[in-house]
Amino acid sequence: MNGEDTRAVRVFVSGRVQGVGFRYTAADRARDLGLAGWVRNLFDGRVEVFAQGTSANLDVYLSWLDLGPSAAEVTGISIREAPPRPGFSGFEIRR
Repeated sequence: MNGEDTRAVRVFVSGRVQGVGFRYTAADRARDLGLAGWVRNLFDGRVEVFAQGTSANLDVYLSWLDLGPSAAEVTGISIREAPPRPGFSGFEIRR
């Protein structure tokens, strides 16, 4: 990852996003795009994502998060810029 072009975001996804494979599909999609970060379910029914990578790949990922996997029904997405984490790699599913 080019450090100059690296950006990070924290995303909260609302809707029918738990129990539909959202975390697993989101992690696979992030890995395909070469992003680092994590995804987890929240107690209020939302999914939270931290992702970092190139601006171009993050933009593609954010567009995907707005739709989610076919079984999901995304009703809202909140995106906040976050400070990139140097040396952060891999994309994990958190419990």
